Amino acid sequence: MTSPDGTNDARSHPGGYPVAFAVDYPTDPRNRLTTFFRIFTAVPIAVILMAVGGGSPSWGGLGAASGLLFVAPLLMIVFRQKYPRWWFDWNLQLLRFSNRVTAYLLLLRDDYPSTDAEQAVHLEIGYPDAARLNRWLPLVKWFLAIPHYVILIFLHVGVVFAVIIGWFAILITGRFPQVVFDYVVGVLRWTNRVIAYAFALTTDAYPPFRLMP
Repeated sequence: MTSPDGTNDARSHPGGYPVAFAVDYPTDPRNRLTTFFRIFTAVPIAVILMAVGGGSPSWGGLGAASGLLFVAPLLMIVFRQKYPRWWFDWNLQLLRFSNRVTAYLLLLRDDYPSTDAEQAVHLEIGYPDAARLNRWLPLVKWFLAIPHYVILIFLHVGVVFAVIIGWFAILITGRFPQVVFDYVVGVLRWTNRVIAYAFALTTDAYPPFRLMP
């Protein structure tokens, strides 16, 4: 995911799209106790996320959306065709943190979310060459992504039912069914692509309509 000079390289992402997301499927038996009380055990880290990003940990990166730098990069791209690296790094790290908390809350992992370590939740976004971005497109990306918002509403409803199924499955069998796990991860992947396009403004490539990489 990283080029020799230390920057994220879009060409290394699956299918060439400059956003890649994955969660390692846990092979060990799951922790039934923390699963049963997950909504309570997640409270401390969720409070930290809200303090840092101003959003809730729900639906992947959407939980951090209010903490993303949006207006400033938009203005810099439009008027200067620049995207300061530290602004990009802030957005990327905030999205990574939000996704770790979300993965924990949605029962994808039992390891408690770290504020900085990657753990088993992987998000890579290619650092954009702002000079090659369409300088006017950031003004309308949020609007162009409306079809994705509509589809994601229904997919997120499906996530609610998927997590309920996973909760019972873990309590009974000690496992999160992989097909259900893959669906939840796919919805988070889709969500992160839309956020990178419409709000983080890191790519002009329109997000694909798919759950898979």
